[in-house]
Amino acid sequence: MSDEFISIGDLAKKLEMSQRTIRYYEEIGLLNSIKRVEGGRRVYTDADLRRLKLIKRLKIMGMTLSEMQELEAMWTIEKSNEKVLKRLLELMENHLKRLDDRIADLDILRHEIIEYQERIRSKIFK
Repeated sequence: MSDEFISIGDLAKKLEMSQRTIRYYEEIGLLNSIKRVEGGRRVYTDADLRRLKLIKRLKIMGMTLSEMQELEAMWTIEKSNEKVLKRLLELMENHLKRLDDRIADLDILRHEIIEYQERIRSKIFK
């Protein structure tokens, strides 16, 4: 890990994330131990960069910020990777189930659209 600090602007560029989003994650407790330099300017570390990459991946997978906060609170209280990882697996299973349900719904919708197109074509091209 580097001892060099990363500015919020550079961090935002690296993550393709707004500075406001980074500050918000700090406000809600997903990003801790932010350092400040003279003048109160925030600076970040490689650990913060890794943490934000994880948050971004979890969001892409469909995890809500409140679920991430729950995991953070568990870690803070329990200090146990095992419990946090078990809960993360539960959350992922729930998200997979919802995705599978959504895919099934979309497949039904797709077939309905194709059927409707065929009915329209049969009326137009009789």
